[in-house]
Amino acid sequence: MPFQQGSARSRQRTIMLVGIVVLLAALVLAVVLASIFTHGKKEGDPQMLKWKDRGTTKNLQEVILGRCYNYVLARYPELGDKDCLKIWESLKQAFVYKNPCNITSEDYQPLLELASHPIPCNKSLFWSKTSDLVHRYTKSNQNFLTLEDTLVGYMADRVSWCGDPSAPGINYESCPKRSECESNPSSVFWKMASKMFAEAACGVVQVMLNGSIEAGAFRNSSIFGSIEIFNLNPEKVSAVHIWLMHDIGGPQSESCSGHSIKRLKSILEERQFKITCEDNYRPVQLLQCVHNPGHTDCRRCNSTT
Repeated sequence: MPFQQGSARSRQRTIMLVGIVVLLAALVLAVVLASIFTHGKKEGDPQMLKWKDRGTTKNLQEVILGRCYNYVLARYPELGDKDCLKIWESLKQAFVYKNPCNITSEDYQPLLELASHPIPCNKSLFWSKTSDLVHRYTKSNQNFLTLEDTLVGYMADRVSWCGDPSAPGINYESCPKRSECESNPSSVFWKMASKMFAEAACGVVQVMLNGSIEAGAFRNSSIFGSIEIFNLNPEKVSAVHIWLMHDIGGPQSESCSGHSIKRLKSILEERQFKITCEDNYRPVQLLQCVHNPGHTDCRRCNSTT
C-alpha cells in the first residue's frame, strides 16, 4: 500500500509539472505573437497607418528625373555634369522602406552632395510667408535665386514622398505632417536643404517678408527664423536687405519699425551683419500691381516740379 500511494503521488506531481510547463509555454507563445502582431500593425501594414498629409506624389521617379534633366540641360546647361539617375537613386534610398517618422539628416546627405552647386554672390533671396510673390519675382527677374530656384529645391518643390517598412516600400495614400512626427521625410529634407542654401550665400542677401500678417512678419519658428538666419556666414555675407511687402489692398500690420522686424534686426546685429529694411520694395510692388492695376495702392505718385 505505501508503495502504491507513493507512486500515485509521484504521478500527480508529474502531471502538475507538465501542466505548469505547458501553461508557461502557452503564455510565452501568446506574448510573442502579440508582440509580432502589434509590431506589424504599427510599422508593417500601410493600411494600419493613416497620416494627415497627402501621400507620395504619383510617378515620383518620372517627376524628379524630368525636373532634373530640365534644370541641368535646358535651364542651366553649365550644370550638365550632374547625374540625374544617381540623384534620383539617392533620394529613393533616403526614404523607401523606412519608417516615415524616423528619417535623419544622414539619410539625405548623399542626395544633397550630388545635387549641390555654387550660388553666385548677391543672388540669394530668402523668404517667409511670401511664397507666391517671391517666386513670381524670381521668374521675372533672373538676378535672384530662392531655394526653390536651385536644383535640389526645384526638383522637390510641391511634391511629396514617404516610405513604409512593408512592400512596396512607398506610401502613396498618406504621409505624416510635422505635427504628427517632426522627423518626417518632408520636414527633414527642407531643413537640410535650407541649411545648405544659407551656408552657400555670399555678398548681399535679400529676404522677403509679409508685413500683412497680424502675428508679425518675422517668426522665430519659421525655416528662415530657426535655420537659415543662423547658417548665414558673417565672413561671406556682407549685408542683409529686408523687403517688407504688404498685400495689395491688405492690412499693413507691420512696417520696418515693427516689433518682429526689430527682433530680426537684433539677431542679425548680434551676428555682425549690416542691415537695411525697405517697406514695399518698389520692383516687387510693381509686380504685385500687374495683377491689381486699378487698385489705389498701385497709383503712381504725382511728381511735383
